[in-house]
Amino acid sequence: MTRAHVVRGKNSNNVMAESKRVHVAVGVIENADGALYISRRLDHLHQGGKWEFPGGKVEPGESVYTALCRELLEECQIHVHSAVPFTVVQHNYADKQVVLDVWRVTAYSGDIGQAEGQQWCWVARHELAAYQFPQANNAIVELLMGTAPA
Repeated sequence: MTRAHVVRGKNSNNVMAESKRVHVAVGVIENADGALYISRRLDHLHQGGKWEFPGGKVEPGESVYTALCRELLEECQIHVHSAVPFTVVQHNYADKQVVLDVWRVTAYSGDIGQAEGQQWCWVARHELAAYQFPQANNAIVELLMGTAPA
Protein backbone atom coordinates (compact mmCIF):
# COMPACT_ATOMS: atom_id res chain seq x y z
CA MET A 1 0.00 0.00 0.00
CA THR A 2 1.41 3.41 -0.94
CA ARG A 3 0.52 6.84 0.30
CA ALA A 4 -0.28 9.56 -2.22
CA HIS A 5 1.02 12.34 0.04
CA VAL A 6 2.24 12.67 3.59
CA VAL A 7 1.54 15.85 5.53
CA ARG A 8 2.80 16.63 8.99
CA GLY A 9 1.06 19.33 10.98
CA LYS A 10 2.17 20.54 14.37
CA ASN A 11 1.66 23.23 16.94
CA SER A 12 3.90 24.60 19.65
CA ASN A 13 3.23 21.63 21.95
CA ASN A 14 5.80 19.09 20.75
CA VAL A 15 5.65 16.88 23.85
CA MET A 16 2.74 14.47 23.59
CA ALA A 17 2.06 11.41 25.69
CA GLU A 18 1.72 8.30 23.52
CA SER A 19 -1.54 7.47 25.31
CA LYS A 20 -3.05 10.66 23.86
CA ARG A 21 -2.39 9.57 20.26
CA VAL A 22 -5.59 8.87 18.33
CA HIS A 23 -5.48 7.00 14.99
CA VAL A 24 -8.47 7.91 12.84
CA ALA A 25 -9.70 6.44 9.53
CA VAL A 26 -11.14 9.23 7.38
CA GLY A 27 -13.18 8.90 4.19
CA VAL A 28 -13.34 11.40 1.34
CA ILE A 29 -16.63 10.63 -0.39
CA GLU A 30 -17.45 12.23 -3.73
CA ASN A 31 -20.84 12.14 -5.44
CA ALA A 32 -21.55 11.88 -9.18
CA ASP A 33 -21.46 15.69 -9.48
CA GLY A 34 -18.00 15.90 -7.89
CA ALA A 35 -19.23 17.35 -4.59
CA LEU A 36 -17.70 16.11 -1.33
CA TYR A 37 -19.55 14.87 1.75
CA ILE A 38 -18.84 16.74 4.99
CA SER A 39 -20.58 16.81 8.35
CA ARG A 40 -20.58 19.19 11.30
CA ARG A 41 -19.17 17.87 14.58
CA LEU A 42 -21.55 17.89 17.51
CA ASP A 43 -20.87 20.83 19.82
CA HIS A 44 -19.94 18.73 22.88
CA LEU A 45 -17.15 16.85 21.03
CA HIS A 46 -13.48 17.79 20.63
CA GLN A 47 -13.41 20.49 17.92
CA GLY A 48 -17.22 20.68 18.20
CA GLY A 49 -19.14 22.80 15.71
CA LYS A 50 -16.49 22.44 13.00
CA TRP A 51 -16.94 20.56 9.73
CA GLU A 52 -15.12 17.32 8.97
CA PHE A 53 -14.82 14.42 6.60
CA PRO A 54 -16.49 11.30 8.03
CA GLY A 55 -14.63 8.59 9.89
CA GLY A 56 -13.58 7.48 13.33
CA LYS A 57 -11.06 5.76 15.55
CA VAL A 58 -9.16 2.70 14.39
CA GLU A 59 -9.65 0.04 17.08
CA PRO A 60 -6.68 -2.05 18.34
CA GLY A 61 -5.96 -4.92 15.93
CA GLU A 62 -8.23 -3.43 13.24
CA SER A 63 -6.94 -2.50 9.79
CA VAL A 64 -7.51 1.08 8.64
CA TYR A 65 -9.66 -0.13 5.73
CA THR A 66 -11.84 -2.20 8.08
CA ALA A 67 -12.19 0.78 10.43
CA LEU A 68 -13.11 3.02 7.50
CA CYS A 69 -15.82 0.61 6.32
CA ARG A 70 -17.20 0.20 9.84
CA GLU A 71 -17.20 3.92 10.61
CA LEU A 72 -18.82 4.96 7.33
CA LEU A 73 -21.56 2.37 7.78
CA GLU A 74 -22.20 3.54 11.36
CA GLU A 75 -21.94 7.25 10.60
CA CYS A 76 -23.09 7.70 6.98
CA GLN A 77 -25.15 4.55 6.43
CA ILE A 78 -23.14 3.42 3.40
CA HIS A 79 -21.35 0.19 2.51
CA VAL A 80 -17.86 0.89 1.17
CA HIS A 81 -16.94 -1.41 -1.72
CA SER A 82 -13.55 0.12 -2.48
CA ALA A 83 -11.29 2.89 -1.26
CA VAL A 84 -7.69 3.92 -1.87
CA PRO A 85 -5.19 5.64 0.44
CA PHE A 86 -5.05 9.41 -0.14
CA THR A 87 -2.86 10.96 2.58
CA VAL A 88 -1.79 10.72 6.20
CA VAL A 89 -1.96 13.80 8.41
CA GLN A 90 -0.33 14.02 11.82
CA HIS A 91 -1.35 16.94 13.99
CA ASN A 92 -0.70 17.89 17.61
CA TYR A 93 -3.47 19.64 19.51
CA ALA A 94 -2.81 20.87 23.06
CA ASP A 95 -4.59 17.82 24.51
CA LYS A 96 -3.92 15.06 21.98
CA GLN A 97 -2.15 14.00 18.82
CA VAL A 98 -4.27 12.82 15.91
CA VAL A 99 -3.13 10.71 12.99
CA LEU A 100 -5.67 10.98 10.19
CA ASP A 101 -5.37 8.07 7.76
CA VAL A 102 -7.34 9.51 4.83
CA TRP A 103 -8.82 7.33 2.07
CA ARG A 104 -10.76 8.25 -1.06
CA VAL A 105 -13.91 6.16 -1.26
CA THR A 106 -14.15 5.03 -4.88
CA ALA A 107 -17.28 2.86 -4.70
CA TYR A 108 -20.10 2.54 -2.18
CA SER A 109 -23.76 1.63 -1.95
CA GLY A 110 -26.62 2.84 0.18
CA ASP A 111 -28.44 6.13 0.65
CA ILE A 112 -25.90 8.38 2.31
CA GLY A 113 -27.10 10.26 5.35
CA GLN A 114 -26.07 10.95 8.93
CA ALA A 115 -26.92 8.35 11.57
CA GLU A 116 -25.44 10.33 14.48
CA GLY A 117 -27.63 13.42 14.16
CA GLN A 118 -24.97 15.68 12.69
CA GLN A 119 -25.74 18.28 10.07
CA TRP A 120 -24.24 17.22 6.72
CA CYS A 121 -24.03 18.41 3.13
CA TRP A 122 -22.41 17.95 -0.25
CA VAL A 123 -19.89 20.71 -1.02
CA ALA A 124 -18.10 21.60 -4.25
CA ARG A 125 -14.31 21.46 -3.90
CA HIS A 126 -13.91 25.19 -4.55
CA GLU A 127 -16.35 25.93 -1.69
CA LEU A 128 -14.50 23.91 0.99
CA ALA A 129 -12.59 26.99 2.18
CA ALA A 130 -15.90 28.58 3.26
CA TYR A 131 -16.32 25.91 5.98
CA GLN A 132 -14.42 25.88 9.27
CA PHE A 133 -12.56 22.57 9.72
CA PRO A 134 -10.40 21.40 12.65
CA GLN A 135 -6.75 22.34 12.07
CA ALA A 136 -5.81 18.71 11.37
CA ASN A 137 -8.27 18.68 8.44
CA ASN A 138 -6.79 21.78 6.77
CA ALA A 139 -4.14 19.72 4.97
CA ILE A 140 -6.87 17.50 3.50
CA VAL A 141 -8.84 20.54 2.34
CA GLU A 142 -5.72 22.03 0.75
CA LEU A 143 -5.00 18.79 -1.13
CA LEU A 144 -8.57 18.51 -2.38
CA MET A 145 -8.63 22.15 -3.50
CA GLY A 146 -5.21 21.88 -5.13
CA THR A 147 -3.76 24.56 -2.85
CA ALA A 148 -1.36 22.40 -0.80
CA PRO A 149 2.22 23.74 -0.62
CA ALA A 150 4.62 21.97 -2.97
